[in-house]
Amino acid sequence: MKMKKGLIRPIVICLFSNNDSILVAEGYDSIKKQYFYRPIGGGIEYGELSSDALIREVQEEIEKEITNLKYLGTIENIFTYNGDIGHEVVMVYDASFVDDSLYKINSFEGKEDDGTSFKLFWKPLSEFENGQLRIVPESLMTLIQE
Repeated sequence: MKMKKGLIRPIVICLFSNNDSILVAEGYDSIKKQYFYRPIGGGIEYGELSSDALIREVQEEIEKEITNLKYLGTIENIFTYNGDIGHEVVMVYDASFVDDSLYKINSFEGKEDDGTSFKLFWKPLSEFENGQLRIVPESLMTLIQE
């Protein structure tokens, strides 16, 4: 997760709804000493539509094609990660993978643009609703439930 101090970062994320589960990457805040889960996506570049950024980011991170993009809404997210304050404007989508075999795999790996790998999991929405797992952005569950 890239953060630049003093800048609001426009990003796009995608749920990839799969029955009652969504696809999330596992992250860890070493200051708070807690795990969190976040849908995949990334930064929107200047002059790039959020939908195009999503297609590009998914291709870069997991080398998969997506289709049926559906815009769900926008969240303003002010947060602390590893002791630093971040501020994002988050465009939220749902979409489908062209390769439907991904829906049958419990977890797989992705790669950040710096080469760092991360794990992706299908997690039931109920585990975020009941507080068992922490989803970020914090207000994402409110948007999903609307």
